[in-house]
Amino acid sequence: MNHGSLFSRRNLIKTSLGAAAASSLPSLAGSAEEKKLRWEFCTFSKPLQDLSYDECAKVIAEVGFDGIEAPVRPEGQVVPEKVDEDLPKLIDALKKQGLSMTLLTSGINEVSDEQHTEKVLKTAAELGVKRFRMAYYKYDLNQPIFPQLADFKAKLKDLVALTDEIGIKPVYQNHSGKNYFGAPIWDLYEVFTDYDPKQLGVAFDIGHATVEGAKAWPLNFALIRPFVDTVYLKEPHWNDNKLDWGPIGEGAVDKGFFKTLKNSDFDGPISIHIEYLDRRVPEVTAAMHENFATVKKLLG
Repeated sequence: MNHGSLFSRRNLIKTSLGAAAASSLPSLAGSAEEKKLRWEFCTFSKPLQDLSYDECAKVIAEVGFDGIEAPVRPEGQVVPEKVDEDLPKLIDALKKQGLSMTLLTSGINEVSDEQHTEKVLKTAAELGVKRFRMAYYKYDLNQPIFPQLADFKAKLKDLVALTDEIGIKPVYQNHSGKNYFGAPIWDLYEVFTDYDPKQLGVAFDIGHATVEGAKAWPLNFALIRPFVDTVYLKEPHWNDNKLDWGPIGEGAVDKGFFKTLKNSDFDGPISIHIEYLDRRVPEVTAAMHENFATVKKLLG
């Protein structure tokens, strides 16, 4: 996929103008330290997973993040089969840089040997990881849709029983697409209201929420707000009616989301996703700096 157009002279000018406009937004009340304490900023480390753990941690620290969202799943930064051996190494590398594992992104959506559910989650909890992103549930479009919720509910019930016992919180990301459970936020509300928000949360992804309903995000965010544990920031771009992803602040996300977020009582982690550069490390590092700076300006 060619993303060169995203970095054209025109877009560089747009970025500068957008940053200037964002700087005029009213700032949050309180000192800089209070602002820092309100949100923990992390980034999805998938684009850096070809680096060693120490190298990855150094890059993340240099950009200024508080931690990472690490893929601990098949073909991830840590693979489930070696989680007890490699996850401590990754977390040690983070600690040496004053960082934390804010969120663990898993391949887990049920209790099963195939997904190494207990091994992954117990290891993570023992190392102090507080939350993990679940793998998705998907609908079979050849079957009636609503009855399939019963199957999702059964899997989730068993998983939450285990995570309650272990002491780690599952969070589910809303994702755009034709067959994803949770693409319509009402899916999540239908199932999650069986639980206390302390047991189960949502990683609210404004990028995917925008793809699914560009004008409906305020309604969707308000509906699921009690369960929002983490916020994901990524930017959809429409090019010739085809979905693409690019720099934050330059795409389809309504800037009003940032105002809504800072005016809300949300004080959980914010994860910045920069996956549109496909593991080209120098470019990814530069994009992390640029996107993080944009996010801080948009949040006042």
